Amino acid sequence: MKHLYATLSPSPSTWTGNNFCKWEGIKCDNSNRVTAINLRSKSLTGTLPPDINNLTHLETLAVQHNSISGDIPTMANLARLQLVHLNNNNFTSFPSTFFTGLNNLHFFSVSDNPNLAPWHLPENLYRCFHLKRFDATNANIVGKIPDVFYRLHTLQTLRLSYNDLTGTLPQSFAGSQIRVLHINNQVQGLSGSIDVLSLMTRLNEAWLDFNLFTGVIPDLSNCTDLYDLQLRNNEFRGLVPESLMNLPKIGNISMQNNLLQGPLPVFKSVVHADLGADNNSFCLPKPGPCDPQVNILLEIARSFGYPMLLAKSWKGNDACLNWGFVSCDLSEKNVTNLSFLNLNFSGFISPAFANLTALKILSLGNNNLSGPIPKILTSLPDLQLLDVSNNNLSGEIPMFSHKVKFLHSGNPFLGNNEHDMPSRKTKWVLILVGTASVIILVIMGFLCIPLRFNLRNNQCPGEVPNPNETGNTHPEMSVFEDGVAVISFQVVQQATNDFSDENVLGEGSFGVVYKGELVDGTKIAVKRMNSGETKGTHVKDFETEVTVLKTVRHRHLVNLVGYCINDNERLLVYEYMSQGTLSQRLFEWEAHKTDPLSWKQRVLIGLDVARGLEYLHGLGPTNFIHRDLKSSNILLDDHLRAKVADFGLVKYAPDGTQSVETRVAGTFGYVAPEYASTGRVSTKVDVYAFGTVLMEMLTGRKAMDNTKPEDEKHLVTWFHKDLTLKEDLMKVIDPTLDTNEEKTVENIYKVGLLAAQCTKRDRHQRPDMGHVVFVLGSLVEQWEPPRIDEDEGNGDDVSNIFSQLKRKLQTGEGTSGTTD
Repeated sequence: MKHLYATLSPSPSTWTGNNFCKWEGIKCDNSNRVTAINLRSKSLTGTLPPDINNLTHLETLAVQHNSISGDIPTMANLARLQLVHLNNNNFTSFPSTFFTGLNNLHFFSVSDNPNLAPWHLPENLYRCFHLKRFDATNANIVGKIPDVFYRLHTLQTLRLSYNDLTGTLPQSFAGSQIRVLHINNQVQGLSGSIDVLSLMTRLNEAWLDFNLFTGVIPDLSNCTDLYDLQLRNNEFRGLVPESLMNLPKIGNISMQNNLLQGPLPVFKSVVHADLGADNNSFCLPKPGPCDPQVNILLEIARSFGYPMLLAKSWKGNDACLNWGFVSCDLSEKNVTNLSFLNLNFSGFISPAFANLTALKILSLGNNNLSGPIPKILTSLPDLQLLDVSNNNLSGEIPMFSHKVKFLHSGNPFLGNNEHDMPSRKTKWVLILVGTASVIILVIMGFLCIPLRFNLRNNQCPGEVPNPNETGNTHPEMSVFEDGVAVISFQVVQQATNDFSDENVLGEGSFGVVYKGELVDGTKIAVKRMNSGETKGTHVKDFETEVTVLKTVRHRHLVNLVGYCINDNERLLVYEYMSQGTLSQRLFEWEAHKTDPLSWKQRVLIGLDVARGLEYLHGLGPTNFIHRDLKSSNILLDDHLRAKVADFGLVKYAPDGTQSVETRVAGTFGYVAPEYASTGRVSTKVDVYAFGTVLMEMLTGRKAMDNTKPEDEKHLVTWFHKDLTLKEDLMKVIDPTLDTNEEKTVENIYKVGLLAAQCTKRDRHQRPDMGHVVFVLGSLVEQWEPPRIDEDEGNGDDVSNIFSQLKRKLQTGEGTSGTTD
């Protein structure tokens, strides 16, 4: 108690004498043990002594509404402590051991301590079995909300507003006794769906505004006590559920500044409802039904999970008036064309398409749709084109009219049913043909045993043509494995002019990259493994890259056209990216006689890379971690659109949020600290590397630059040390950037903050790539990025490039037609 007297300033004037049990605000038990310290609103400064937890009988610590600063001392193992009021002070740090052993803690508040260093909600909070209220608003908490609420059976109030929490809502919220949940106004924003709220049946207040929550508003009909629901300034989409309007006790609700669709909801007159009629995507600014055609399209959007792309562009009550991806007839009344190509949509094909009776063209190719093709689509009277190619569809193939051009390749689970065998007779014919084919293949297998090794090395993947015959047939280029061509060595050798030095594009530890050109002018890039490297990590990297790029395809991941294994040769053949690497355009633009990248170009490149990584981390069929993202592994096409390359170090991630132990790999300067020190890798390793690339684009400086002073060599360390303020950042940005516009300056600072967040030392404090895409996407929306003519099939999409090259390889078009 003498220490407490000494560290507080000014010391309470009533604290006189040696009997501290008689000091004002101090209570003791019969043994003169301190049980309570009540110093609320005493205008105190100073600090709390670190040995305050020696007061082993302490039950109440209340020092709120003062100006006490310094470290909050740990309260560990004060088993009798029940009430802690630390709010409204100037404390600077919070100990990780604070809650250890506080088994009787009922009430805790540390709100409004804005000077606290960043700290996490501890995992051991669940040991506070009797906790009823937890207040930590504006307390600089970072990271995720721990999933520990299944043990906090008595918790009724959880206030965490105005912090920097990220991630999704913990599933252990379900079934909890929480009545008051305040998690609004996070710096970066919590994300994901809020479906778990439907299982929080005791909820009375739920403040979720100013976050990044997405998806639809769930059915909250079981939350019968819900009175106050704040949802504004998020990314909610879809229709407002009818059950929300019928909640018996709802009295206050806000949902403005989202992307909500459908009719404007109608609440009871006693409800104070801020609906955002003018800043959502409702079909009408006032209550009333939507146009029938609009309802059909919204039902279609529901089958895709209400994508943000559609929620942003489908506004108003007239689908023929500036709705994205929608075209109408000359009367501008009937939808005739829906083009959803290459949009990365997931979900299923809705039968509601059949209700658009004037539909002529329906393009759904190159997405991630699953399930069957609804048979009812065959009833569309005017349908001319249905493209469902390159999805994950399954089930029967409907029998469309001969006038319908039906594209459905690239769906490996589609078909294999009676529609492929239209009659009993045909069925038996196919069985006999299949049996005969098997017999022939077995005989050929015995005959070709001596040639197996050569086949493996692509020296005879098909019949060698007669050199006296004319034509462009090139059978050794017609072998495909999972959509990737197995190409003969001779074809690659010819395309690169026998690997001429004049065609060298770059060189790395794996080998040399060459520019190549087929006879018809189609350009390719060929990575050739160093001669003699037929064992060890390089071969493993080669096999990894082939395996990964067979699995994932995205417009912002470089496309593998094919590969070749020929004796000691290992070759990878990619689409050609004419503008080289991002590293060249940032650091060597003068040597390459190009213009420096503008700010808009850099932001768009960053967004492209972020989208590619987001797909790699969890939106594709399999989760992967790249492990070697850097500016030299980011390639640029004719339009300076970016694609991530070099997948030799990719690691499979069963759950992208968990770390996986592996050998440390990558490039120094881009490697996250936890990966370098522990060898455990997660998707946050790629986030760290991406943040480093953002810093390179901001400053024009390399991730590692040995020409700089010692304290500036490592870009990330230097950035975090010296560039935390806006004015400091503006002094060191790339001098080639035009900063005359205030909007550009603001955007540069936003990207600087994002880069700093992505490279935080604690991986749990880094955002995921979905958040990065949102932040950069919001900047790109402020101006019109360069677009490719959609009538030409979105020419920068990998699927078009791949399909063209695949056709040429299958037919021999663009090759010489001869072999060595």
